[in-house]
Amino acid sequence: MSCPVDVQSAPVWGVATRVSAVVESSAAESSESERAFAEEAALLARVQRGDVAAFDLVVRRYMRRAFAIADRVLGHREDAEDLVQDAFLTALERIASFDLSRPFGPWFFRIVVNRGLNARKSRAIRRTEAMPLDTLEAAEPSPAGMYDRTEIRERFQAALGGLSQRQRLIVELAEVDGMSGVEIASMLGVSQGTVRWHLHMARHALRKALAPLRGERNDE
Repeated sequence: MSCPVDVQSAPVWGVATRVSAVVESSAAESSESERAFAEEAALLARVQRGDVAAFDLVVRRYMRRAFAIADRVLGHREDAEDLVQDAFLTALERIASFDLSRPFGPWFFRIVVNRGLNARKSRAIRRTEAMPLDTLEAAEPSPAGMYDRTEIRERFQAALGGLSQRQRLIVELAEVDGMSGVEIASMLGVSQGTVRWHLHMARHALRKALAPLRGERNDE
């Protein structure tokens, strides 16, 4: 005697339903992404034609993230604000050469990062040249300040300080800001392999610096 099978409750039907839902969700997300890209391209085309109001909309769209990146590069709020303003002006000056078939974000954030790194380098040179010897001596931390520091903070900061500016930036964008390797690579104008290599080397340096605090051997 055969028993009727409820195909809607059968395992295969359930799997097929879930697969169909995933495909439909992916298609919807892709469609939404394409629509957003087309809208932004139209907005940027207006900017290229000299529409000031359209550029104001672009500024509002990217201001917050641009400031977060600028602050990450320079570590100083006022300097970051100046950098963002300068980056937007630079983008406006170069907008005629921007390829509307490409996303605006990585192109613009690359301007922010490059100008920020240059400003950071110039600032470091100026401070080194202007700082007298007695100021350097006075900058030594007090015993109270030394007491307040924890060993783990000292080791962590020392490890970060040993990285290059670009490598440290990549680590902070990935680990603190949660940006993907694709986003970082596009922003900095490097390959994804380069980003992965920098992350690997930086994480290795941090693990090595913090190993004694976890009772681990610090062997290479």
